Amino acid sequence: MRVLVIGGGGREHALVWKLKQSPRVKEIYCAPGNGGIGEIATCVPIAATDVNGLLRFARDRGIDLTVVGPEAALMAGVVDTFEERGFRIFGPEKAAAKVEGSKRFAKRLMEKYGIPTAAYRTFSDPKEAVAHIREQGAPIVVKADGLAAGKGVVVAGTVEEAVNAVRRMMEERTFGSAGERIVVEECLTGQEMSLMAFVDGETVRPMVPAQDHKPVFDGDRGPNTGGMGSYSPVPQIPEEQIREAETRILEPMARGMVREGLCYRGVLYAGLMITEEGPRVIEFNARFGDPETQAVLPRLEGDLAEILMAATEGRLDKVEVAWRREAALCVVMTSGGYPGPYPKGIAIEALPENAEDLMIFHAGTKRKDGRLVTAGGRVLGVTALGRDLREAKHTAYQTLESIVFQGAHFRKDIGLRAIDSRI
Repeated sequence: MRVLVIGGGGREHALVWKLKQSPRVKEIYCAPGNGGIGEIATCVPIAATDVNGLLRFARDRGIDLTVVGPEAALMAGVVDTFEERGFRIFGPEKAAAKVEGSKRFAKRLMEKYGIPTAAYRTFSDPKEAVAHIREQGAPIVVKADGLAAGKGVVVAGTVEEAVNAVRRMMEERTFGSAGERIVVEECLTGQEMSLMAFVDGETVRPMVPAQDHKPVFDGDRGPNTGGMGSYSPVPQIPEEQIREAETRILEPMARGMVREGLCYRGVLYAGLMITEEGPRVIEFNARFGDPETQAVLPRLEGDLAEILMAATEGRLDKVEVAWRREAALCVVMTSGGYPGPYPKGIAIEALPENAEDLMIFHAGTKRKDGRLVTAGGRVLGVTALGRDLREAKHTAYQTLESIVFQGAHFRKDIGLRAIDSRI
């Protein structure tokens, strides 16, 4: 089987790495890929949103299965185009991917199907949004309605911070057209959890939960990023609340999609807050999370290619999905200055080899004159497996200390909340 993975970040490296373990996969390509993916697959210089270029490549190389990584490719309609031409592709169609592409759309679906989430209002007029914020007070959450690479959310501790967020999104257009409309919602409190599932219509196969770390600095300080690290399992969250999230959130949303006439065959990602009243949805995504995938896929037993192929063929209900007992922890190394401006082309030194309990997933790297250099804000994701999170954390951080590039930054407290809860 020939497989094409669309994307070029750490999530896609993890997907390629896991798919390559399948005895069914004979050739694997990645568009556009990165410096690490190129060591285990053939990278092709096609942008993730170049739908026609991707289609031509799939036709010319006889691709049997395409796997979509980034949300931008979904919203560009790559799934619709591939399916219209008879190519198997894993990911929801564009209309269904609006569950991520429009926060207002997702909120309306949650209201309609009784899925617990934060109270909210949407605005297309910044003056009305500011008036609402001043009336509600802080803390309060301001979200760009459209795609903003995981950075279009501001959890404002003061009214002025929220007002400034509205101005940046709607007037200064920090996130372009994604900020034409915004969602303002109540600030939920509790533990965050990411829960992904393989979905094929009404069939839902949950993955093991993970917890992401968005702020750039230790102690959840500083601006939000695309994700500074993740770990799985999340032992501080009771098993019954995880099951509740599956039955009250993931399964109703899958059923709701079917009732809306939407074709959803892909990953449904629920970003959750575990409140005193139970799980509440912060956001839905229409694809594998990043960096959650780097902590979840190493725990998957069996053949990822078989699971994804089954979903595209409408037979996910016939496939068993099993998980390893070991814990996994991923720490992201970033370029200096990220999530603000950062340099590129910095040489990366002393990168260790992957091992049974250690995976180095590349996010923003490329090969230049035979050397591995930085090419993005998030550069590497160091993922370790262990008997528990403490062991996985030790291995990951021990490895991080040996990797060198100028300006490298990483959080020192990934997984600490979970480990402290077990002491």
